[in-house]
Amino acid sequence: MVVRARMIEMSWSGLRVPAIAAELGCSQKTVRCWMHRFNRSGLPGLEDLGGQGRKRRITDEERSRIVALVKTVPPGRLRWEPAGELWAFDESGPAEWTLDSLAAAARAAGIEVGRSQVRRILLAEGVRWRRTRSWTRSKDPDFVPKGQGSSASTPTRPSVRR
Repeated sequence: MVVRARMIEMSWSGLRVPAIAAELGCSQKTVRCWMHRFNRSGLPGLEDLGGQGRKRRITDEERSRIVALVKTVPPGRLRWEPAGELWAFDESGPAEWTLDSLAAAARAAGIEVGRSQVRRILLAEGVRWRRTRSWTRSKDPDFVPKGQGSSASTPTRPSVRR
């Protein structure tokens, strides 16, 4: 704003547009633009106009809800019941979070967002949405996972001292 006011001051002292542009290191078009805005609106015309650019469609609160969604357990992931049986909250739901399933879950929560936007949000926040693949998991529908680990009551081998 100081440079813009200096343009007006130099104009009042009798300098022409080419000399003002050369002195301030900007284009003549820039000088003319700011002089016209000053003539129309006075000092407030030298301020930046707010609201330039595209408005954000998703609020910061909605972005936070999408990031928090990744930390929840997917509805189709199998869990052990205390009785020792496997169950899922929603057997038709995703067992792992993917961009598509995260976008669908966000839309179900009332956030209008697409897959690519979910990806951009998670990358910007540094959040991992994929689990590392393990040899113990399979996409094969006939695959049967191992049972629970051994009991804590299993005795350990005695250590041999030398």
